[in-house]
Amino acid sequence: MATANCIKNTLHWHLGVICAAVLLIAPAQAAHRAGDVTDERLRHADQDPGNWLTHGGNWQELRYSKLADINAANVNMLRPAWSTEFDTSRGQEATPLVVDGVLYVSTSWSKVYALDAATGRQLWYYDPKVPGPTGAHACCDVVNRGVAVYEGKVYLASLDGRLIALDAATGKPVWSVRTFEYPSRSYTSTGAPRAAHGKIFIGNAGSDFGGRGFVSAYDARTGKRVWRFYTVPGDPNGPPDGAASDAVLKSVALKTWGGDWLKYGGGGQVWNALVYDPDFNQLYMATGNGFPWNQNYRSNGGGDNLFISSIIAVDADTGQYRWHYQETPGDRWDYDAIADMTLIDLPLAGGTRKVLLHAPKNGFFYVIDRKTGKPLSADPYVPGVNWATGVDLATGRPQVVAGALYKDVPWLGIPGGGGGHNWYPVAFNPDTGLLYIPAAESSTFYAPTKDYQYDYGLEQIGVDLDAATHGAIETRPHMPPRKDYLLAWNPLTRKAAFTVPGRGGGVLTTAGNLIFQGRSRDGVLGTLVALRATDGQQLWSWDTPDAMPGGPVTYLVNGEQYVAVISGASAISGTSNPRIRHNGRMLAFKLKGTGVLPPDPPLAPPPNPPAEIASATQVALGETVYGKHCGLCHGFDAISGNIVPDLRRSPFLTSPAGWQEVVIGGALSARGMISWKQFVTPPQAEAVRAFVADRARALKLQLDHNGAAAPAPAAVPAH
Repeated sequence: MATANCIKNTLHWHLGVICAAVLLIAPAQAAHRAGDVTDERLRHADQDPGNWLTHGGNWQELRYSKLADINAANVNMLRPAWSTEFDTSRGQEATPLVVDGVLYVSTSWSKVYALDAATGRQLWYYDPKVPGPTGAHACCDVVNRGVAVYEGKVYLASLDGRLIALDAATGKPVWSVRTFEYPSRSYTSTGAPRAAHGKIFIGNAGSDFGGRGFVSAYDARTGKRVWRFYTVPGDPNGPPDGAASDAVLKSVALKTWGGDWLKYGGGGQVWNALVYDPDFNQLYMATGNGFPWNQNYRSNGGGDNLFISSIIAVDADTGQYRWHYQETPGDRWDYDAIADMTLIDLPLAGGTRKVLLHAPKNGFFYVIDRKTGKPLSADPYVPGVNWATGVDLATGRPQVVAGALYKDVPWLGIPGGGGGHNWYPVAFNPDTGLLYIPAAESSTFYAPTKDYQYDYGLEQIGVDLDAATHGAIETRPHMPPRKDYLLAWNPLTRKAAFTVPGRGGGVLTTAGNLIFQGRSRDGVLGTLVALRATDGQQLWSWDTPDAMPGGPVTYLVNGEQYVAVISGASAISGTSNPRIRHNGRMLAFKLKGTGVLPPDPPLAPPPNPPAEIASATQVALGETVYGKHCGLCHGFDAISGNIVPDLRRSPFLTSPAGWQEVVIGGALSARGMISWKQFVTPPQAEAVRAFVADRARALKLQLDHNGAAAPAPAAVPAH
């Protein structure tokens, strides 16, 4: 307890205590206009707990609220207050923002809603009309993780690469700029923008398709680009980028790359975490994996490949490089460093240090000095980590195991590509001194793709993720069972305080000694739970009709505290009992609420195998083509994760002509299912139909004769 109090006192001093006069002024200022979020309000966001002003709650991104009207003693009285239905059934991953009684939330396909935070009534709605084919460039669905609200505007980064400023009062566009070329590159944008010092910061996604990562800063009022920082080098024989990153890429990063990396772009996209640090006026960008994953193809198997899988600190005003720390040099396991970063003051031997807490995919928990970028500690936060034996703090380098390089022989890696922790938001409670992390014990069978060839714009990562399902059952690799839990980690003692079993999304913690998390119920369904922050004891739960991968928030309206969370399809939606796909929702709860949530969606219709039976040769060809081009979206072995249609149930499965119209003709391109005629021939498309039909037939027999559910889909990395 002394440790927790030490952290609590230090952190609260760091966040600052402002005088009562400022507290009295803030509401009056906020009433002047909608979305009136200023640097001053963001700097003191912890003193304004009635709002949720930025993605992580404050610039430090603690996801902690001082509100305690809902607390461990009365949370059992929490009930639905309201819910609002969206107009899309695709993935929902956003953290909503709440500013002076208005809730702003983005949905899949980059749509934005402004809702009355007390009732859920729609105030305005904006649809950027993202072209359907953009969906084919997204690794893991057409999601959006949130907006920024700043100086009277709502800022949206659309999937197709537009940064759009909307009037916070009306939802009308004020300006729009292109942040990357579309559709000439396989970039997408799924992350939430951040705002500070008159600028909007945004990265992009696409590390699994090729391309070259970068972060840009735009003038919040005009949309003019202020600076850009590329995370991997460009062509050394070409002209410089004219970017803030030119000097450091030339002097530091370029020599760490080799082979054919220019052909692939390198990767390193910043698709999730960006954090502004007011103590040093720094922006931290967390970079993604290299492309292709397999470094043997990307860079001849050598070099650190800076700055993939790293944290980079730059001057927030100019974009000039300050420091970097690469957590996974030469990453070949999809160990993105994109997880949330949390800024605290930590009392250590020799004095209090300003540190950054980070639990990336690679399974090590890092405490990093924010002034120098030096790691102060690095410890496994999940058991079984086998790609490295540890991290040498003197050099900052992991001690990589030789077999983990899988140059010629496949290797079973722990954690897998999904990570010990992925993008799901974490939360730090200064009262307990604990960081709460949605953690997993996962594995991936890293089998090099035979005769690797890169087709521009395809998700060809150099690893055969379907290899573990090939061949006879007895010849397949033994995959350890996946375990998911909420992990409470103490960054001072460098140990777990407790774990709570179960798979879930992002986390919120409060001064009411509570943790809120949306947990999966049979995959696609959800349960919002409240746990005691000190020991993880579950105090309350409420079933919801969807999973809740995004981070919950809490706020005040008219003196009442609410807890709100987005719900809908997600990459954690795999299930043995598929449901009819339906629209996501925004959910809000309060003490003694009287709202009613919709019932659970009904089970999906039965499989739809055609009467004709294809030859074994045809099915085998279809399995190969499907594994290469279809599995990452529609599910390995044709088992859908319930985000996109389960092809075993498709009405097109019994229509050869209809199947060709979709796969080759692009009849459903407006929904994101583009034509694959550039990569798949009509006979190959028919072979895929034969393979899916074979799997549909097997499922039907299983359901008819055994009354058993279909096997759950294999876990895939979620971006």
